[in-house]
Amino acid sequence: HVQLVESGGGSVQAGGSLRLSCAAPGYRYDTYCMGWFRQAPGEAREGIAVIDSDGDTAYAESMKGRFTISRDNTKNTLYLQLDSLRAEDTAIYYCAAVNTGTGYCYAPLSSVPEFHYTGHGTQVTVS
Repeated sequence: HVQLVESGGGSVQAGGSLRLSCAAPGYRYDTYCMGWFRQAPGEAREGIAVIDSDGDTAYAESMKGRFTISRDNTKNTLYLQLDSLRAEDTAIYYCAAVNTGTGYCYAPLSSVPEFHYTGHGTQVTVS
């Protein structure tokens, strides 16, 4: 069973930045498509970005240019850099993973919350 552990959330003022991390020890990380999604209170889960094992990325249009996804396959760690944060970015942020065998991401961003493995989330609050 793959365990994903997010960290790096917190409270920041609007315009500030945070860097989220997602550790995924103990499995062959490079065969997994990785992604982030979030859920705000009373809202549906929302895919943010995905990254494949080669580092190719895709973003939700509303977050493109403010958020940056990256991964370090040697450390089995996924990152999400959050810049120019807004109050509406307040949510719980989750990392997610699906084993595609190749490490390429085939599914659309809307499916990130349905990936086979997800973490417990980390709270981001912007005021």
